[in-house]
Amino acid sequence: MKCPWATNDRLTAYHDNEWGIPLHDERRLFEMLILEGVQAGLSWDTVLRKRDRYREVFDGFDPEKIARYDARKVRQLLTDPGIIRNRAKVAAAIGNARAFLTLQEELRRQRLSFDAYLWSFVGGKPICLRPQTLKDIPVTTPESHALSKALLTRGFKFVGPTICYAFMQAVGMTNDHLVTCFRAAPERSEKKSSR
Repeated sequence: MKCPWATNDRLTAYHDNEWGIPLHDERRLFEMLILEGVQAGLSWDTVLRKRDRYREVFDGFDPEKIARYDARKVRQLLTDPGIIRNRAKVAAAIGNARAFLTLQEELRRQRLSFDAYLWSFVGGKPICLRPQTLKDIPVTTPESHALSKALLTRGFKFVGPTICYAFMQAVGMTNDHLVTCFRAAPERSEKKSSR
């Protein structure tokens, strides 16, 4: 069995191959942070449908390139029907690339990585809540509030606690697959949330 939200081929592939699997590649973590912000107010299926086009027009989510986008590039993005044409979300992606690069440089001076920084909010291991039903899955946790506060303080946008929790689920910082799902975390490796 699998989680009941995987209702079409696109969501099923995402569920089976990405959601809840620990991710440590910094470019992919940055990509997921941007895409989760884009999702605000929309369905994840909508974002997945447009993800390939986002990768094309956002230069493979290269933060150094995105950080240099100018007004002309923004106008071009806002006319592209293959992405979600929301001015605030496009501006946030550019601002978040700049904030990401600043944070990444600061972390490098401390001999740390963005990956290690993110994972520190869950103690370096996935939180496994082992929910019985979809209703058992929270929309925020103390960890997502802490991550949100830290990112907002550093100038990131579209990183509220709910978006941060969705991000944490997406990149495997938390495993919220239902206990009946084949992707559920094994009981022996469980790490409880502090909620």
